[in-house]
Amino acid sequence: MTRSDRERMRNFYDNLGEREWSRLEESPRGRVAYEVHRQFLERFVKSGDQVLEIGAGPGRFTFDLARLGATADVTDFSPVQLDLHRQRLDGTAAEAAVTSRALLDICDTSRYGDATFDVVLAYGGPLSYAFEQTEDAVVGLLRITKPGGYVVASVMSWLGSWRHFLPSALEDAKVVGDDAFDLMLTTGDLRHSQTTHVCQMFRARDLLELVAKCGGEIAAMSSSNWASLSDPVVLEELEADPDRWSRFLRHEVAACAEPGALDGGTHILFATRRP
Repeated sequence: MTRSDRERMRNFYDNLGEREWSRLEESPRGRVAYEVHRQFLERFVKSGDQVLEIGAGPGRFTFDLARLGATADVTDFSPVQLDLHRQRLDGTAAEAAVTSRALLDICDTSRYGDATFDVVLAYGGPLSYAFEQTEDAVVGLLRITKPGGYVVASVMSWLGSWRHFLPSALEDAKVVGDDAFDLMLTTGDLRHSQTTHVCQMFRARDLLELVAKCGGEIAAMSSSNWASLSDPVVLEELEADPDRWSRFLRHEVAACAEPGALDGGTHILFATRRP
């Protein structure tokens, strides 16, 4: 990953600003994504856990960590997002759960000692910006996790995103050319595209291979989302009925965890246990 790659990614999240908070609440699809992530997280965090949150953004999941009784060392790649985190939590009960805030590149966790944290949380896809350093980043995350503890993360999904964003992907192909587009689809590397959101996308089998190579053990995986990537009008109708919405969320969360659905969403969630 070059310095220009880092600057491009940092600028993207600096410019994203408050939209990083609103993306999980401004539509039924976003609210489903939040529910999938929240329920997945709750499986691996317990009261009293010390958590390192990487890519915390404006604090959406810091509130959940506080609610679960954990404490959090909060980090982000973007100084704008880190400042928004401070503003969002100021004056709330969740602020008491924050033990520190700092800028951090997921590719360099050398400031932390071995086996420091019960859980390392990397939601929002920070591993999707490590590119050639992804393996070193995962090794680093496992190193600072206590034996028996978990790295809980999400990455951008290659196949699910291609399916969901097919119209815009085809427009991109017209700009970059078929050869570059073929390379993007072969590697999952959006640096071959013209999109402003440059990242590395993954397949579920890529993550299985990556974690095994880094010495971890996959504890669970899930897509985000599945059926909720379909017609937004149908989702609005479901959400208008609390009982039907509750039932839908239960089925959606279960569907996302099915092996056949892991590559079907825009993101892949996974929990890696340090042996």
